[in-house]
Amino acid sequence: MQIILIEDDKRISDFVVKGLEENGHFVILCRSAEEFLNDFIQSSFDLIICDIMLPNMDGIQLVQTLRYKNIFTPILMLTALSSVQDKVSALDFGADDYMTKPFHFDELLSRINALTRRHHYAQNEEKLDIFETGDLFVDLQQYQVKVAGAEVVLSPKEFKLLNYLIENVNKAVSRVQILNAVWGITFDNHTNVVDVYISYLRNKIEKNKKYIFTIKSVGYMLKVE
Repeated sequence: MQIILIEDDKRISDFVVKGLEENGHFVILCRSAEEFLNDFIQSSFDLIICDIMLPNMDGIQLVQTLRYKNIFTPILMLTALSSVQDKVSALDFGADDYMTKPFHFDELLSRINALTRRHHYAQNEEKLDIFETGDLFVDLQQYQVKVAGAEVVLSPKEFKLLNYLIENVNKAVSRVQILNAVWGITFDNHTNVVDVYISYLRNKIEKNKKYIFTIKSVGYMLKVE
């Protein structure tokens, strides 16, 4: 899962980033709302975790800005402000959940899973059956892949890898995310199996056009123009 954390407290941000990465998530840290708006607002994330008490623009103002721009990525407020009014304001202005500091990390993980699960169900009421781009055709229900009209045979793991990349089209996914989704491994065990299978997949589907791109220091992306 790709998460952006907006938090100016270094002690808390280091703790949250370390914990999320150990649980297989890819995390980008911003120290202010302005940094996020300037550098990452065009990027795609599965979840935004945001403090309220940020310098210059606070977290609630950021939530308002994102919702005004029709950006509906799930937002979890993680803040020391614990009054009922603080919670009501954040939720009324567009936050999806609210958690107060100090917190138990297991509860944070559970809230993240619940938020993204609800968002996924809401966005995917009708599951994608057919994926087409360039000369690539994939029937996700019939396990059929064609390149330029010619059928391509994938192994079960290759097809599962391709399916995961399609589910995250135009989003960078880390090797740990791929290991978790395709092999059920939730940590980086220093295997190169992801790179090997990416190579297998490229050799089979990239006959005339490049689809899978390496994202430096992150992982891979199935890119559709």
